Amino acid sequence: MFAQIDWTRPWYDTVRPAFERLGQGPFIDAFNANAARLGLVNHRGQAIRFVPQEALPPETAYEAFIGATGCVPTRENLHDFFNGLVWQTFPRTKRALNALQAAQIQAAGVGKSRGPARDAATIYDENAALLLVRDDDAGHALVDDLREHRWVDALWTRRAQFAAGAGAEVWLFGHALMEKLVAPRKAITAHTRVVFAPGEVFALPWQARCDWIDGAESAALATQGLSTAGFMPLQALGVPGWWPGQDEAFYRDETVFRPKRRQA
Repeated sequence: MFAQIDWTRPWYDTVRPAFERLGQGPFIDAFNANAARLGLVNHRGQAIRFVPQEALPPETAYEAFIGATGCVPTRENLHDFFNGLVWQTFPRTKRALNALQAAQIQAAGVGKSRGPARDAATIYDENAALLLVRDDDAGHALVDDLREHRWVDALWTRRAQFAAGAGAEVWLFGHALMEKLVAPRKAITAHTRVVFAPGEVFALPWQARCDWIDGAESAALATQGLSTAGFMPLQALGVPGWWPGQDEAFYRDETVFRPKRRQA
């Protein structure tokens, strides 16, 4: 199953270090060893443990079970494999998301509708990318172009901003997004959150940058909440340097890089 993953792909840079820390043997055992080493806990302070899917009681919501017990039901598939790697990469953000989801379930129960906050948390958990961008005029101009779907301006004209250390980086978070990218297609699109950062963050080593993002996002979730309005679309294979053959024409394909809808 895991032989399908091409770890040379740049979109797996985010979770590759967690993967490389795994030992031999069943991956759930390796996840638990790393969780213990990292001291992972849920928002109640209970140790995070990865358990077989069968441990989830019938009629119990997955998120509520993690919030109540610290146990993460895990199947032996790519979807849950990537989920475990994200727990080991952005533990504070995963904890904050789970706290938000558990609180929503406690307040509203599990019905046909998840509600806007829980919907946003699910989108974040499954399909989010984090755009770390320098908090300066060039960074804000890049984000404005992306929000307005000026794809050529953002991803072709401004592609130098995505060079190493230059001030824009994309970090994947959603485990379903990572699973989809095992078989990459041009149309795969991430729900993207912007994380503005001071310039010195881009000079930090990889792990320190990762920790900074984790702290910033977990704090934002705890203090600002979450809604679907906080996301913007970004085509994963459109990230500069993430796919061969990116030229101006690549970004003018309106079947994928769609113009923004205008209200009448």
